[in-house]
Amino acid sequence: MRTFLVFCASLALLSVLTSAQTGEVVVKPLTDSDIQLIRSDVQADKNAIINHTMQFTDAESGAFWPVYRDYARDQQLIGDQRVQLIKDYAASYDSLDDPKAKDLVQRMINIEDKTLNLREDYWPKFMQALGAKRAAKFYQVDSRLSLIVTLQLTSAIPLIP
Repeated sequence: MRTFLVFCASLALLSVLTSAQTGEVVVKPLTDSDIQLIRSDVQADKNAIINHTMQFTDAESGAFWPVYRDYARDQQLIGDQRVQLIKDYAASYDSLDDPKAKDLVQRMINIEDKTLNLREDYWPKFMQALGAKRAAKFYQVDSRLSLIVTLQLTSAIPLIP
């Protein structure tokens, strides 16, 4: 879980950071290779958290993990869009105008829609692998992990000036 939180904090460095002492805004982007390394560590932590929380039987494990690998891959594709959105926000922070703000918000809404659609698309697959009750428990765990990332990111990204 520690690496997971480190990821959240590190990903936040993609965003605009505000200096408490001077109030000035500093942009500090991570490289794409930094992001990929952090993501692989986070995915390993997520897998461990899911495995520990779910306490899979051998049969459940065999059915769940192949579906989850596809789901995580598709989540990462959406995550790539979120990272790019944060980078674009950071790059335009000082010169943000109405058209750019409109674009950023529309992209954010599209990312949220894609995330919801992904969960809807995978629900029957997880239900088939685990049964409805166990799949619902996984969705609770997955949702909580996603909320942690969202909370970390939103707390590090300053509001539009």
